[in-house]
Amino acid sequence: MISIYSISALILAYLFGSIPTAVWLGQGFYGIDVREYGSGNAGATNTFRVLGKKAGVIVMIIDIFKGWTATNLAAFIGLSVTGPQYSTQYVNYQLALGITAVLGHLFPIFAGFRGGKGIATLFGMILAVHFEAAMICVLVFLVVLLISNYVSLSSISAGFAFPLSIVFVFQSPIRSILLYGMCICILILVTHQKNIERLLRGSESKVNLFKKKTLQ
Repeated sequence: MISIYSISALILAYLFGSIPTAVWLGQGFYGIDVREYGSGNAGATNTFRVLGKKAGVIVMIIDIFKGWTATNLAAFIGLSVTGPQYSTQYVNYQLALGITAVLGHLFPIFAGFRGGKGIATLFGMILAVHFEAAMICVLVFLVVLLISNYVSLSSISAGFAFPLSIVFVFQSPIRSILLYGMCICILILVTHQKNIERLLRGSESKVNLFKKKTLQ
């Protein structure tokens, strides 16, 4: 059922997602638009590359929080609309709000619709919808990153880990979560197309989390 509350929540979710953390932090504290350097994306990974670990961590945390907050707006719509918490209808509202936030991150109204790839915001959404599956994604991301030093490969692997864990580990009865997981895989493949091409050529940039980054 569509109500003024659900429409308002969707608008708020998009606005939350549209907060261009990397752009505002880079311009406000470093005098740099991260979209003009590195991969050209306004996300945590490019912030790590361009501005260093401290700035990258801040952007990543805020972007995760954007997705988590937007997804949890479902709790404020009202049980008469969403149904009880953790019900199929409630989770569907969570998914709709989270996807809207991710779209806001990809196409932020506050930054000329030039955003990032949405991985951190996606993770915040997963964290709100299925905490246990999110922890498996974190584990996969860290293992692949420690082995390869490729953030893009780690993100892709973590993204695919979500639907696999939903099917084979948790066996969730809510089909929309699995459908959402499959959409995540498609979105990640689309947004990481250039990264995949560079990985295949062996020219993808590596990130060493233990090496201090300095601006040139």
